[in-house]
Amino acid sequence: MNTSGHAADAVRDDTAGLRLHPFRGIRYVPDRVGSLAAVTSPPYDVVVRPDGLLHLESADPHNIVRLILPQAVTAGTRHRKAAVTLDRWLADGVLAPDPDPALYVYEQRGDGVLQRGVIGALELSTPDEGVVLPHEDVMPHVVEDRAALMRTTAANLEPLLLTYPGDGDGADAVIERTILGEPLLATTTEDGFSHRLWAVTDPAEQAAITAELARHQALIADGHHRWATYLRLRDEQPSPGPWSQGLVLLIDTVRYPLRVRAIHRLLSRLPVPEALAAVGDAFRVRRVELPLPGALEALAEAAAEGNAFLLAGDGAFHLLDRPDPALLARTVRADRPEAWRTLDATVLHATLLDHLWHVPDAPEDIAYIHDTAAAVAQAERRGGTAVLMHPVREEVVRDLARQGVTMPRKSTSFGPKPATGLVLRSLALD
Repeated sequence: MNTSGHAADAVRDDTAGLRLHPFRGIRYVPDRVGSLAAVTSPPYDVVVRPDGLLHLESADPHNIVRLILPQAVTAGTRHRKAAVTLDRWLADGVLAPDPDPALYVYEQRGDGVLQRGVIGALELSTPDEGVVLPHEDVMPHVVEDRAALMRTTAANLEPLLLTYPGDGDGADAVIERTILGEPLLATTTEDGFSHRLWAVTDPAEQAAITAELARHQALIADGHHRWATYLRLRDEQPSPGPWSQGLVLLIDTVRYPLRVRAIHRLLSRLPVPEALAAVGDAFRVRRVELPLPGALEALAEAAAEGNAFLLAGDGAFHLLDRPDPALLARTVRADRPEAWRTLDATVLHATLLDHLWHVPDAPEDIAYIHDTAAAVAQAERRGGTAVLMHPVREEVVRDLARQGVTMPRKSTSFGPKPATGLVLRSLALD
């Protein structure tokens, strides 16, 4: 068992490990776009809609957001629009496949973070196989939408983020050698992060990477819905084949630890006064007369003692903490581990959303927003309530995943996340 304190263990002796395959990546042709930075995007579920979507669409007519979040009246029309756009960009030479199958070394640097990993096509496996461990539940309607988009485009448009505990050999050694060479691309996105990408095409170097990964299991850090989508589409297609693999970025968190941030909730149909009235004396409620950074510090202090949430949307901040233990006992499932029962996300959904606020678990009622300021701004604009969360500790995520216990959906945000648009995978080429 791994004792490094990171997010996944070496696989059991009787379990096949990670099986990563080279693929012919599809990449933007630099001469055909304004800049590589202008055609990239955050992952589809991090794009703040509608403002961030419109910003990306206007950044460059070929921005990848037109593929991952196509806009049209109906879902079917959106997905067909993305497929037509992808085919057109390939025909026009805006996108082009690399000549040889490769594993790709990917580097991100910014905000005091250096992260390097390997992008490839990973053999798919179910959670029961113990190779790729999920830690969050998924929303069926999101999986359905992603599956329809992927099925129609026949492409993996953005890599999932997976973590594993490396042993300082194999993949890490190849990465260190590879970054001494000239990258395929280098760009800096508007968030200040620099991105570089190299192709590993030498069979011996590829074998060194895959040999190490075969000894490990991985944790899904970001991309649960896309992994569930991969599995759904695999079951629809002949196997083995290209649909039996999915595009991933694998990060050795012994060498490059990830950051864990919270994902906030936006309740567009619940005004703050109504939310506070419904809480009553079930939680201690305090008004926080501080700007956002100070309010988040107050949330962190309260979260160190137990469940705590920060409500916003009426021009102020309201700190909820010290929930009534009897209420928690009545509303939180008793058939789960204590670490799951005491999660903020568990208490939020079971006690506040379901029991006190009666907010339906539907996309029109609950939106999930990664950016804290954007969550507050949208709540104020819509007259709703933003529920700001404190990040869960990584060791809690890891321990629950090892037990096979999934957390409530959108409980964590690991990062930095890979930029979307640097390399794509066409299933027609594999």
